[in-house]
Amino acid sequence: MTVVIGAFAVAGCALAGCGGDTSGNGGASGDGDSAEHSDQRYPDVAEVEIESGAGDTHDLTVTISSPYDTPQRYADGWRVMGPDGTVYGEHELAHDHQNEQPFTRTQSGVEIPEDVDEVEVEGRDSEHGYGGDTETVEVP
Repeated sequence: MTVVIGAFAVAGCALAGCGGDTSGNGGASGDGDSAEHSDQRYPDVAEVEIESGAGDTHDLTVTISSPYDTPQRYADGWRVMGPDGTVYGEHELAHDHQNEQPFTRTQSGVEIPEDVDEVEVEGRDSEHGYGGDTETVEVP
């Protein structure tokens, strides 16, 4: 069973390649001009899909948008957290995705206890750490 939760307007806009997010939680607004994105401190999680794996493990497909991605500064990962702040998994990205925005990657085998109903996914910036728009998804 796959659960897809996301801000469809934001994800749709991101997939279409239009301007940044205007939520005020770290996203920049504008028409994609790099000068306008210079104030964005964190990548935004645009969409998350989660599938049940074996036992208490789950596989996540995460779409991240970080319009400032360059070899010097980029979205370098994300974490999966429970409602109480417990971190169940972290995923590291080894390079920028400047020519692939937004980009989608998978994380397999995240152990999430059976009694946890939802998790939040938060992106990480190579310079500023964790922050930006997050996505909360129900655990199947």
